[in-house]
Amino acid sequence: MFQVHLAKVMKVSASLVLTASLIACGSGGAKPAAGTGGGAAADKGNAGAASSKYPEKAITVVAPSGAGGGWDMTARAISKALGEAKIVDKAITVENKPGGGGSVFLAEYVTKDAKDNYKLFVSSPPILINNLKKEGNSPYGYKDTTPLAQLTKDYGAIAVPANSKYSDLKSLLNDLKADPSKITIAGGSAPGSMDHLVAILPAFKFGIDPKKVKYVSYDGGGEALTALLGGNAAAIGTDASSLDQYLKAGKIKVLAVAAPQRLGGNFKDVPTMKEQGVDAEFAIWRGIFGPKEMSADAKAYWEGALKKLSDSEQWKKELQANNWESDYKASADFKKFLDQQEGLVKDMLTALGMQK
Repeated sequence: MFQVHLAKVMKVSASLVLTASLIACGSGGAKPAAGTGGGAAADKGNAGAASSKYPEKAITVVAPSGAGGGWDMTARAISKALGEAKIVDKAITVENKPGGGGSVFLAEYVTKDAKDNYKLFVSSPPILINNLKKEGNSPYGYKDTTPLAQLTKDYGAIAVPANSKYSDLKSLLNDLKADPSKITIAGGSAPGSMDHLVAILPAFKFGIDPKKVKYVSYDGGGEALTALLGGNAAAIGTDASSLDQYLKAGKIKVLAVAAPQRLGGNFKDVPTMKEQGVDAEFAIWRGIFGPKEMSADAKAYWEGALKKLSDSEQWKKELQANNWESDYKASADFKKFLDQQEGLVKDMLTALGMQK
C-alpha cells in the first residue's frame, strides 16, 4: 500500500515511498518462463500447467474505474498485447467496474469471485491505500488476492486547462500558498488515495499545509479530467500516462511531472518538479492480480504469460505509446514488494492524519 511529526514523516515517506514506487503461454497452456520466482512451489505449479487445459474459455480483465484513467488504459494495453503477441489465444474482454477508487469492485471480487480463474484485474497503490486509510477505508486489500505480476511504473503529474493562466508549477503553488481555499485540485481517487497524494506532495514540499489543499475526488481519471476541462477545478493531480492524449490534443498544459528526469514523447518539453525547485518525486506502479483461491495451474499459466508479455515487442510498443516504464516483478517478488510498501503507506497516511 504512528504519532509522528508531519514534516519528519513526509520527508522520509516522500523520499522512500514515492520514489520507490508508491508509488497495473501459448495456446491452451503455455509453460511459464524460467526465473519467474516462487522456487519449489512455482516448479510444482509449472508441472501442473504443462498438462493443464487452462484456459478453456474467454478471460476478463477488470479495470476497477471508469474509462479513460490509468487502470483502464493498462487493462486495455495488456489485453491488446497478449493477443497481438499470440501469448493467449482465448478472447480477453476488458470490463470497467467503477466505484470507491477500486474498493467497490474489490469487495465484490473477494466475496464472490475468490475462485474465478477467468477474472483478473489491474491495480496500483490504491489497493494498499484504500485498505489503510481512516475515512471510507476498504476491509480488503492485496492480501485478499493473488498478486501475479507488476508490469509498469508511471509518474505523477500536475496539469491545468490549456487556457489556464498558469504556465509553470511555481505560479500555481504561489497562489495556492497565498490562499488555498481559492484553488480546487481534482483527482481520480478518494481523499487519502493516490491522486490526492500526487496533488499534495508538491504543495507540502513548497511549505503549504497539505491538509489545507482543496482536493475534490472523482471516480477515475477520466471523470477528473472532464471536471478539469469543464471548469470545475483549476488543476489536476494524476498519473502522467492518463494525461497523454489530452496533452497531445492541446486541451491541457502539464505544469510538471514528478519524475527524476523528463519523460519522452509528448512530455519531452514538460519540466520535472525538481527542475522547478520543488524536490518531489512520485512513482506509480501498476500490476495485475488474480483471485485469492486461484488454482495452481492457472497461477502458473499467468506467471508464464505475463513474463512473456513483459519481454514481447508488442508490450514494448505499448510502453512507449503510453509513456510507461517497464518495471516487471514476478509473483513472488511482487508480493514481497507489496509487503514492504504496506508499512511505508501507513507512515504517509499517519503524516496526513488519515490512517485508520
